[in-house]
Amino acid sequence: MRRYPFSFIALTTLGVLCAIPGAISLAGFGASLHPVLDDPMAGLAFIVSAVALIGSGIFPLVIAKLKAGEEG
Repeated sequence: MRRYPFSFIALTTLGVLCAIPGAISLAGFGASLHPVLDDPMAGLAFIVSAVALIGSGIFPLVIAKLKAGEEG
């Protein structure tokens, strides 16, 4: 079984959870979740944050792969 670093799983999960309200806001349905999300710029901020979180989660995964390649 392949094990992923906890930080990769945590940051990627947070990124996906952050992208959901961003996508809803950009689609025009943000007011149904919260009045602040009625502004499309709020949705864009969520999407940018999601990309940053997922990108940050990729670093530990790459380091783990490099370390595994070094050992075997």
